[in-house]
Amino acid sequence: MIPSSLLLALLALPLALDAEPIHVNIQRRSPVARDIHYYTRVTKHLRAKYGYTNTTATHRRLDRKRANSAGIPVTNQQADTSYFGSVSIGTPSQSFNVILDTGSSDLWTSTLKQLTTANSPETQIQYGTGQVAGAMVSDTVSMGGFTIADQTFLAVDDVSQELLFGSVSGIMGLAFSAIASTQATPFWEALSDGNQLSSPEMSFWLTRFLNDTTATVEEPGGVFTLGGTNSSLFTGDIEFINMPATTQPTFWLLTVSAVTVQGKSVTISTGDAALAAIDTGTTLVGGPSADVNAIWSAIPGSQQEPDATGKPSGMFSFLVTLSFGGKSWPINTADMNLGPVQTGSTQCLGGIFDLSQGSNVQSGQGNPGWIIGDTFLKNVYSVFRANPASVGFAQLSTLAGGSGTPGAAPGGTSTSSSSSSSSSGSSASGSSTYIVPIS
Repeated sequence: MIPSSLLLALLALPLALDAEPIHVNIQRRSPVARDIHYYTRVTKHLRAKYGYTNTTATHRRLDRKRANSAGIPVTNQQADTSYFGSVSIGTPSQSFNVILDTGSSDLWTSTLKQLTTANSPETQIQYGTGQVAGAMVSDTVSMGGFTIADQTFLAVDDVSQELLFGSVSGIMGLAFSAIASTQATPFWEALSDGNQLSSPEMSFWLTRFLNDTTATVEEPGGVFTLGGTNSSLFTGDIEFINMPATTQPTFWLLTVSAVTVQGKSVTISTGDAALAAIDTGTTLVGGPSADVNAIWSAIPGSQQEPDATGKPSGMFSFLVTLSFGGKSWPINTADMNLGPVQTGSTQCLGGIFDLSQGSNVQSGQGNPGWIIGDTFLKNVYSVFRANPASVGFAQLSTLAGGSGTPGAAPGGTSTSSSSSSSSSGSSASGSSTYIVPIS
């Protein structure tokens, strides 16, 4: 367990920029039973988020209520299921916990009735875990000392039953405006466009509590930095990989160039099918059917677990590395092992699932072939840079819990659709779940 005193110490350490960034501590949701049925729902909703299938969700009505950088505390919710921070909205301001989601672009909360009017236009937003509907409004929004005076967001009064847990009341989308259902400029992008940030960057350190039996309802989740990086949280260089030049900024997209299992390369798709959305709002890692099957075929004893209806569910533990440029980034085996299929089972669930299981939607139709979620992102210090549009990864420092040392990517080169640079740290249907024997 990460003590809160450590997070306070981290916020006080030197940062990567002369102007002090704002760092947001991250926390997590309350624990729930995690078995094949839970992860079947998770993977089904993730397919819906990225357009691979349609979901029918149960809804509940809600009453509508109300140039620097900064490190913002984050909460780790429900054993690494999601990570949230606090945002202030309105005048006088109210504080709301919102999931920090680089895989979407809209801001919404479910408790802002007083901000709506009879003329407020209604809209709906589809997410991986359901959908929300409400009225579009504009008001003052602040986070970590930054403020946008007329930020457009959704005041929600209709939300899918499984979308919100615990103290979370909304989502802050941190992707690009092109995919915003509200057609509003995302909060981070408005800050960058208004030259409020010292550097056009957002950075994440995410904590790990998966399979920690001592974890409580909400634990310290790391630090979200707006406007720069925190050099105390990583070691060595940041490997920045430019987003593919042929893509319009929508999601934070990179190309998966190589995957290894136990040090051996596996064959993966190329071209559009290799595009990956780097998504802090997603718990797992999802990929194309052929690629996921190739990964788990390299692991002795793995098999695809059927869901409750007997159909293949699709989640497949082992040392796996992912490459997007010149380095190969290992995933901790603790993150690959999601726990037993069910209580007393001799098999465990794996953290990589078949994203396209049961769908006839093809990648390259605006849908990334891969979704790189927190199963991977807990193992790196991640940096999202607006100009040039790129994503960077660095090895976690000892203070941040450490992570596996990155090696050279197989072949040592990046794909032709992306380029890599370094920055020093000076400042649906089936669940496509795979299982392996528990050793």
